[in-house]
Parts: sequence; C-alpha cells; structure tokens
Amino acid sequence: MNQSPDRLDAVYDALVGDEDGRVCKDIPDSACTRLPGNFFRQLGAMALTKLGDALASPKTTLAWTLGALGAPAWMVGLLVPIRESGSMLPQLFIAARVRALPRRKPAWLLGAVLQAVAIAGMAAAAFWLEGALAGAVILGLLACFSLARGLNSIASKDVLGKTVPKTRRGRLGGYAASVSGAISLAVGGAMLWWVTDSGPALLGGLLLAAAACWLLASLVYGGIQEDPGSTEGGADGISEALGKLRLLRDEPDFGRFVLARALLLVSALSSPFVVLLARENGNGGWVGLPLFLLAAGAASLLLSPFWGRFADRSSRRTMIASGSLASAVALAAIAADAWLDGDAGGWALVALFFVLGVAHDGVRLGRKTYLVDLAGGNKRTDYVAVSNTAMGVLLLATGAITGAVGTASVPAALALLAGMGLAGAWLCLRLPEVQQPA
Repeated sequence: MNQSPDRLDAVYDALVGDEDGRVCKDIPDSACTRLPGNFFRQLGAMALTKLGDALASPKTTLAWTLGALGAPAWMVGLLVPIRESGSMLPQLFIAARVRALPRRKPAWLLGAVLQAVAIAGMAAAAFWLEGALAGAVILGLLACFSLARGLNSIASKDVLGKTVPKTRRGRLGGYAASVSGAISLAVGGAMLWWVTDSGPALLGGLLLAAAACWLLASLVYGGIQEDPGSTEGGADGISEALGKLRLLRDEPDFGRFVLARALLLVSALSSPFVVLLARENGNGGWVGLPLFLLAAGAASLLLSPFWGRFADRSSRRTMIASGSLASAVALAAIAADAWLDGDAGGWALVALFFVLGVAHDGVRLGRKTYLVDLAGGNKRTDYVAVSNTAMGVLLLATGAITGAVGTASVPAALALLAGMGLAGAWLCLRLPEVQQPA
C-alpha cells in the first residue's frame, strides 16, 4: 500500500467503477476519504486468508494429511463439521466482547494470529507424529483454529460495514476470492506437474504456507484506519446474549434469511460427496488432490468478480441463482455416477466440483453481502453473531443427517441436499431487497 493517494484513488475508481465518485451513503465522511486505502488493505488481507483456507482446506489438504499419517477414517469425517461449526457456535458470546471495543480491528488481528499458530501446530504434527495421535492433535488444533475464526467473522463484517459502503462490499469479496483463486490455481498446477507423492513433508509444507498467509494477512489488515464505533451493549452476560436469539423470531426478515442460509448449505455439504464419488470413479490417487485444488482455484478466479458485482446489485438474487446452481450440480453428480464409468465418470465429477465451487462462491458472497447490508450500525454485530450461532447448530444437525444418509447411499445424500438448496432458493424469493441504487 505504498502507492500515492492519487494513484490509489485512480486504481480504486477503475476497479469498482465509481462513475459518480464516492458512494458513501452509509459510512462517515472520514471513512469515505480513506476508502481506497481501506478497500485495498481489506482486499489484500481477504485474499491471503482465502488462500490460507485453500491450502489448509479440510476437504482436501487436511483429509489427505490424516490419510497419509495413518489416522483412523472416522477422524477424517470430523474435519468439515469441526472446521465449520466451531467458528459459529460461540459467536453469540464472543460478539458481546467484540462489541465492547470501540475499534474491532484488534479482535480480527488476534483471531488471525491464533489461526496462524494453530495451523503451524498442524504442520508440526504432520512432520513428527503418526497414526491416531497425529489425527487427535490435528483435530484439536482445528477446533482451536475454528474458535479463533469466530473473532474474525464478527470483527471483519463490522469493520467492513464501517469502512466500505453498500454496493461496493460484494465486489470486494469477489476480487479477493479471484486473487486467491489464481494463486491456488498456480499451486495446484505446480503440484500436479512436479509432485509425485503426498508425503508428510510436502503436506506439512503446505500447512506452513497456510500459516504464513494468516500472518501476512494480519500485517496488511493492521493498516486499516477504522473510526471508533458504538460500544453500547458490550460485555453482555450469558443470559442476555442468549436473549438475542429472539431476533430470529422478532425480526421476520432476519429469521427467514437464517433459514434460507441453512438450506443453502447444499453448496458446502455437497463437496465431500462429489469428491467421494470421484474417488470411486478413477480419481482417488494422489493426483486427486491437485485436481480438486485446481478446480476450486479456477472457480474462484473466473467467476468470483461476477458474483461480487451481482451481489452488489442484488444479493438476494445472487443467493437464488447460486443456490439453484448448486442444487443442479448435486443432481448432475447423481446422473454422472449412474451413467458414466471409470475415468469418464471421474473427470465429469471433477468438472462438476468446479461448477459447485462456482456456486458456493455465489452463495457465500450473496449471503455475506445480504447480512451486512440488512443490518446497520451496532445491530450488525448482533445479526452476525446470532446468524452464525444458529448456523453452527443447524450445520451439525444437517451434517449428521446427510452423513447418515450418505453412509447408506451417497446419491441419496446428494438428492437430499439438492432438495434443500431448491427450498432455500425459493425462500430467498420472500426476502426483501437490501441494496439501494448507486
């Protein structure tokens, strides 16, 4: 961020298309004058954390790591639930502490450093441990990583809402996903051509690289200039924090959004089942990891900017379109498994994994942008905390149900998830629009 202010303004205007200058209708004037610098610092930090997530993904790298270290198979099954729900469940209680801070950036920085430490610990386990002990240590550190991520989830949305105006937040996430996708694509391509096995040294190196991404992100994010905000309602007790769950009942639009978000889990929970089908159809060896990294990276690189701009125009319609696409992919995966055999089926499922990644980016950007724009001021922290806490519970329940169904039949689990996604898209039709014309 060493560019001159005029040059930074020019790059920002070219990137986001600010034909009418600044669109600062819901952030202070002081934040508006610092908008380009804060925009690019958040872009850099988000890109680095997304890259770290890709390199240490429980769906790919961590699953391969546990397999290479000889950990029991049931431990692999716990990776995604721990990673996703652990960051959501405690947020209702963390939010009160974060809300007590006039500036929420320090909470984000603390979460980033803790996540870097946890991932570095996983790398150490990959280097020096084996079997069930290695699996237990990695699962424990993943739980710590996920809990620390809760700080980032709450603080980042509040900082975003204070420093970047509506109609610009979605494309910020889209550009960040695109940048990280490009780097992930390069990493996956290098692994595909130059790496011949998935030894602990390589997997530990990937995890160390992921830890470095979080540390670099904290350095970039630390440069954000954030104005003090309201601390009203900070440091609430447990009973008062639980009382905020009433928002789900008392504010119907918010309650419908949370239910729709839960149904749109199709884009996240379908991925392991598509990978499982692909392994059974000829892409289960070491080459599978680079292929799926390539597919995920390409999805983020190519279409995240589109989803970001779409979300700035209508995050509600973004959720409808991407949720419907994810459901279509789940149904197509069932058909590919039934009608294609061997390598043909495997490659078709890798291609569908790519499309599912496209859909997941749309769901993620749509619901994040919708939530930030639906709430204003200090209410934003409560909305994020209540939404994520509820989602943590719903994720565990949905994961348990689809996991049980998948044990009997993977296509049946995908059919169930497809039905959920279509129901979620339908429910989004009943949500109000939250974007205002630029």
